Formats: sequence, structure tokens, C-alpha cells
Amino acid sequence: MIKHEYIHNGTFKFEAGGSIYGLKIVYHCSDLHWQKNDKRKVIWICHALTANSDAQEWWPELVGPGKLFDTEKYFVICANMLGSAYGSSGPASLNTETGKPYFFDFPLITVRDIVRANDLVRRHLGISNIDLMVGGSIGGFQAVEWSIMEPDVIRKAVYIACGARVTPWLTAFNESMRMALEADPTFRRCTDLKGGEAGLRCARSIALISYRSYEGYNITQYEKDEDCLFADRSGSYQRYQGKKLSDRFDAYSYYYLCKSVDSNNAGRGRGGVEQALGSIKAEVTVIGIDSDRLFPVEEQKYMAALIPGAAYHEISSQFGHDGFLLENEQLMGIIKPLLP
Repeated sequence: MIKHEYIHNGTFKFEAGGSIYGLKIVYHCSDLHWQKNDKRKVIWICHALTANSDAQEWWPELVGPGKLFDTEKYFVICANMLGSAYGSSGPASLNTETGKPYFFDFPLITVRDIVRANDLVRRHLGISNIDLMVGGSIGGFQAVEWSIMEPDVIRKAVYIACGARVTPWLTAFNESMRMALEADPTFRRCTDLKGGEAGLRCARSIALISYRSYEGYNITQYEKDEDCLFADRSGSYQRYQGKKLSDRFDAYSYYYLCKSVDSNNAGRGRGGVEQALGSIKAEVTVIGIDSDRLFPVEEQKYMAALIPGAAYHEISSQFGHDGFLLENEQLMGIIKPLLP
């Protein structure tokens, strides 16, 4: 997929207050250009928390030439979330007034802000309809919001392992991760983007526990030495994954994106979740994961029951929430019949 940048020639106002001029969104698509009279069907992928807009990179089993989301057959596009560390405007972006990153001077971001920013890219490209929108986790939040905000644009949508409103359970994880960031004394100093690095590693460790499952850890991190004095394989894995994220992401972007998750509420200002989901016109498929502790399947069943004509499917995984990135054969079996 090919990387592009869109810069908005105007002021972008945030739902929670504040604004910036010249908003930038990085996006990847399967071709250099979308032609005005392009006959290809459009597949829009909404990425998860710390992923980037190159869906072929983080979902290689499903995205690419000859794959389920065939980049030679369809116009496949993914836009980087507002607030991300991968090039779109956010706290790590350079504030032209100070010559330094925005840090905490950047406005707080909501899921609706992310969708409105990405919709600017759609409008810029001249795409009038999205034939299939797919999103998992916070990508699913975006897909749900987009379906409500632009009901005549989205024709089909797949929401995977997500919910229509943030739960206290999820907010508790988010706050724990933010507390880990704030416990690092370098985080609030805002001297450079390496601030909060140790806190970010700890936050990632917390996140991983919510993404995976009891069964998954016991399978992959089991101590092979029956006589070991101290079990350390799982601990080593947590530290490795923490460093792996801190090497590619910054603590400020992570803080902002975690905060945006807490804004997820499809019913805000719309008469409640039930009324909001009832307004969706797209042909919707909702997919739950039987071992997902972060978004238990009752959340997906609840959405499917309220969206007119929605279908519910459940996949089986030993790896919890992360099953949406791992159980590719099951996902293909559900999504392939939906392709335009």
C-alpha cells in the first residue's frame, strides 16, 4: 500500500474544545490515486490503538494482492488515527508557534474527532460511498461512529470485538495505563518525546494482560523447565513487549489515544445508544470473540440486536481480544461472503 498525506486547509475544531489549523492525516491506499469515475469498490479499514495506516503491514494475512482485501481488485484504504504516533496530527506533532511538540497543549481527542478527520480524507479523494468498512477494537468504535455520522455513505460494515459505549471495566484499564505513564517522572517534564518511556513500557504490560487471556498466556508462556526456581518467562515477555512498543511509539500519543477510548459513546447527544444504533442504514455484521475479556461477547450481541438487520457471528480463540488479529481463517470465512 502507498503512503499519502492529507493536510486540511482550514481550522479543525475538536469536540471537547480547542482547534488546530492545518490538520494532517497520513493514510495508505492500494493505488496512487482515486479517479473521479473509478469503478473499483472501496474497502476502508479502521485500525486499532497503536497500529498505523499501512494495513498490509499489520494484517498481512488479509490485506494485499490476492488476499481477502485484494489491493489489486479493490481500492483499499486505511487512515492513521488523529493523535497517533505515525504521522497524523497529535501531541507529538510540532507546534509551529513554539517550535516544539504540542505535548499537553494539543486538544483532547474523541472518537468522533478521529472519524471526522478521516472523513475529510474521504471527501478530499472524492469517494462518495464506502462499499465495506471494517474495524476491530477502537477501529470498531470508528466504524460504528462513521456508520451513524454518515449513514448514506457506508454500505456494509463489519464491527469486530468492540462496543457501542466504553464500559467502566475498559476505563479502569485505561486509567491504570495513564497512571503508569504519570508515575514516570519524565512524563510531565515535556522536554522531548522520550519522556515517559519507562511508564509507556509499564502501560503496555497492563494493556497486554487485557488483550490476551488466561489460556493464551498458559499456552505461550508456560515454563518448560519443570524444576525452575522462579517463573520468569511471562515476565520477560511483558518487558520485551513494553520495550517493543516504546521503540516505535511515544508516551504522549499513547496517553491521548487511551483518553479517546474513554469518549466512546455512540448515544451521546443522540437520545441514547439504542436510538443511535437504530439509525444505522448499513448492512452490518458484528463479530465477537468467545475469550475476549476486554469486550465480552455480550457487548457485540447487544449491538447486533439494536442495529436493524445486523448479523452476529462469534469466533473461537484462546488468545482473547487479540484474536481479531490472529484468527484469520475464521474471519475470512465470515467476511468473504460480504465482499462487494
